[in-house]
This record gives sequence, C-alpha cells and structure tokens, in this order.
Amino acid sequence: MENSGVREILEKQLLTVAKAVEDKIDDEIAALDRLDPDDLEALRERRLQQMKKLAEKRSRWISLGHGEYSDVANEKDFFSIVKASERVVCHFYRENWPCKVMDKHLAVLAKNHLETKFVKINAEKSLYLSEKLRIVVLPTLALVKHAKVEDYVVGFDELGGRDDFSTDELENRLAKADVIVYEGESSSKSSKVTATPSVRTGSGSYSSDSD
Repeated sequence: MENSGVREILEKQLLTVAKAVEDKIDDEIAALDRLDPDDLEALRERRLQQMKKLAEKRSRWISLGHGEYSDVANEKDFFSIVKASERVVCHFYRENWPCKVMDKHLAVLAKNHLETKFVKINAEKSLYLSEKLRIVVLPTLALVKHAKVEDYVVGFDELGGRDDFSTDELENRLAKADVIVYEGESSSKSSKVTATPSVRTGSGSYSSDSD
C-alpha cells in the first residue's frame, strides 16, 4: 500500500513536469506564429551572423594551434601565446608520474575545447617564469585570461587528492574558473580561489616536488 502511494505521488510529479514542458513548447510555438515575415527574416539574419562569427572564431583558434596540447619551447613563446589567445591553460610540469597523469587529461580537453589554448612548459627549464608566477608544486596549471593569470590548479588537492581523478572532474574545475566554455551541471561559476598576479609582474620562489 505504501509503495502504491509513493508511485502515485511520483506519477503526479512527472505529469506536472511534462505539463510544464508542454506549456513552454506551446508558448514558443505561439510566439513564432505571431511573427510576421519581416520578423522571421530578421531572426534568420541574426542567426546567420552568429554562425558566421563562430566560424571566424573557430578558424582563428585553429590558426593559433587550439585543439592541440602542445609543449611551449621557451618563456618567450609563453608570453606570445597568452597575448594571442584569450583563454590559456598552461601546465607547469617536470618529468614525473603526476605530471604525466595531468598530460593525459589535458590532451583530451584540448580537443574538446577549441575556445581555449592548452599548453605545457617545463618548469625546471623556465625558472624565471616559474618564479614570476610563484610556481612551487608540480603539476600546477596556470589559468590565463586576457594575458593575466586568474587562477591556479595546484597538484591534485582540488581533484580529490588522488591521481585517478576523471577528466570530467578537471573539466568542471576549469569551467568554474571560466577558462573553458562548458554547459555541464557542475560548470556553474564560482568565486576565484585567489587573487593572482599578471604574467607581467610578481615574483616568488620555486621548487619542484619529489618524484
């Protein structure tokens, strides 16, 4: 009897949701029906312009090497990259297992998020830049927007503190920093973890982690 009551409540809730969705669709159809030919033409033109702008953006992103996870040869190239691309995820790494784990996930995300440039740079060969950005623990991801480091992902602490975290977990973290465009459930924006320096200023110490 109790199960029957629960089932009845669930059925009523489902019907309520279905009715709300149906009403919304009906409203959208009615709104379209009320549009005159000039309004429809304006909508089509606006949509075409949006598609054109997106195509232009995609073309520019590809020309800048977006869609690939690449190694930055030197510090000078790093500055050129962050000036050219609006969003950059830069992995400061050394040749160890944790950094190789991070590489695996970033290679996947680079293909899925064409809007963002994904790169890595050897921290031990880029001491000036590592000190400038206060890179201490490896791996560290510097999340750059408009040539300014807005946030960091340091080690695996924010990813469950383990090396078997999923690509989705890292994707959600990058989305919260607004360094990628992601419409998943966990991509709601949150406040930045810290206020961080511009890539043009700041100084600090650097030491890599152990293997």
